[in-house]
Amino acid sequence: MGSFIQVVQLVGLLLLSGVVWSSSQSFSDNYQITWGYNNVIVQNQGSQVQISLDSSSGSGFGSKVSYGSGLITVKMKLSPQSYTGGVVTTFYMSSNTYNHDELDWEFLGHTAGQPYTLQTNVFTNGVGGREQRITLWFDPSAAFHTYQILLNDYQTVVFKNNTKIGVPYITQPLQIIASIWDGDSWATDGGLAKINYAYAPFTAQFQDFGISGCQASNGNIQNCYSSQYWWNGPNYRQLSATQLNEYGIVKRHYMNYNYCTDKKRYPVAPPECSTE
Repeated sequence: MGSFIQVVQLVGLLLLSGVVWSSSQSFSDNYQITWGYNNVIVQNQGSQVQISLDSSSGSGFGSKVSYGSGLITVKMKLSPQSYTGGVVTTFYMSSNTYNHDELDWEFLGHTAGQPYTLQTNVFTNGVGGREQRITLWFDPSAAFHTYQILLNDYQTVVFKNNTKIGVPYITQPLQIIASIWDGDSWATDGGLAKINYAYAPFTAQFQDFGISGCQASNGNIQNCYSSQYWWNGPNYRQLSATQLNEYGIVKRHYMNYNYCTDKKRYPVAPPECSTE
């Protein structure tokens, strides 16, 4: 597959067999505030965190360590305003290096009456350009929804290991990151819908801070591919027939941009697109 969304990770329509993770841990057990400290509120004895964007600053937090594999889970509720144009809310993983590897989930703000859009992207060795956008068929601001990123040596859902056909794959430990910031130069309607701070503060709330992941040691992620970790097992090496069918439904009905089919941008499609 090229980079893609797995439906179970968006709305929980499907359950991955054998998935278990701890949701009882406090925010401070595994995460820390990284910027915009005045715009981050730790709530309910650490079981919930709110990050916000106003005219002074955005904000964000990140995991205390980096991971080489795992099933990363978080519950998130986006800002409820009727207008969030230009606001970008993220849940992603990054190596934070010059030639960075990165797995992006970016929720793009909406104008009144329009749905949120989810944009994914994958960077390997500092090269991205693998954007896909999906119009969400549910309201991510109405309630908490569970989102997951699966990372192992076979696939990152959102990206399959295609090194056999010359496509670089994730090779660096990744930090888990969440943030909210001003992206009105591009995020909504191609940058035409600007942020209106009369609606601020824009917020995002997060829950479930347990992490099922292998901590990378000294930058080496090879040990994290061991079969001792359940997320590296056979059930997590490819999508099931049911999951592929659900992905096909989303792709046909809700995907509004796919870098693989952008002939103006890529006259010759990137090699991973041939396996979609």
